[in-house]
Amino acid sequence: MNWELFYLICFTIGFVFSTLSFLTGTLHLHLPAKFHLHMGKGGFHTHGFGAFFNSFTLMAFLTWFGGAGYLVTRYSSVWVGFALMLATLAGLCGGAIVGWFYVRVLLKYDVGIDPAEYDMIGVIGRVSSSIRSGGTGEIVFQQVGTRRSCGARTEDGSQVAKGTEVVVTRYEHGIAYVRAWDEFSGEAEAEAGQASKG
Repeated sequence: MNWELFYLICFTIGFVFSTLSFLTGTLHLHLPAKFHLHMGKGGFHTHGFGAFFNSFTLMAFLTWFGGAGYLVTRYSSVWVGFALMLATLAGLCGGAIVGWFYVRVLLKYDVGIDPAEYDMIGVIGRVSSSIRSGGTGEIVFQQVGTRRSCGARTEDGSQVAKGTEVVVTRYEHGIAYVRAWDEFSGEAEAEAGQASKG
């Protein structure tokens, strides 16, 4: 195997995987199950210098390294070490460009998810499908800037009419247990009144 073939293989691998990554991500294509690679649970988020080292920058490095190396060895008669140095420099430039784009443009809008924002206890909503006595209905509510809905039951098994404002007191197995907001706020006012007397 000569240097020309080595650079061509590097270019081909980098280009094919970059294109495959772009197509599967943009067009939402899914590879057959036997080709899936799972990296375990939990996320890997890093910012700054560490964010440059990812599969995007690696494939950009390989593509630019292989392309520049192939062109230099094919169309010039420079020393092999100098060609390797030029190819490495071109690969680093290509990887840096893609890494800069990834960190400055794509990761800029990647914000972490705060689990407290999705906590259902204390959420105020409105009954959209009346809750029958001892049965299940539905509530709609705002959470993290979007309108959501979920199944609901009352704490005491009573009936709640459609359009009633409710507050979630607990959330289990996808069902929100609610109390009418008027009832809930009335108790809070009574407790505040007793506290001010004492």
